[in-house]
Amino acid sequence: MDARTENGKSLTSFAYIAVGTVSPAPFAKMIPDSLGAFLKSAGHISGKRCYAFILNKGLRKGRVLSSLMKMMESEGMYLKKSDILANAAEAEAVGSKLHIDKTSV
Repeated sequence: MDARTENGKSLTSFAYIAVGTVSPAPFAKMIPDSLGAFLKSAGHISGKRCYAFILNKGLRKGRVLSSLMKMMESEGMYLKKSDILANAAEAEAVGSKLHIDKTSV
């Protein structure tokens, strides 16, 4: 889902949620406001296991990832893993290795 265009979509039925973003500007250290608004209106996400990632762009990648993780945790999400990813192939490789319990919702 794209947080910029799909605000109000529910994530309640998902057992594991992966949230990713890019730095909005080269020197930015915060995440886009639209992502925070999306998660606030995403239904019951407190207690959901999750994965946070950002793309390897911008100069303050660590700060952007930290901001994303703090925002997710403030919504009650249970952060299992986080990464700074270089490209789509790396994202796919990481996604295939995430330990997701498909029996619990």
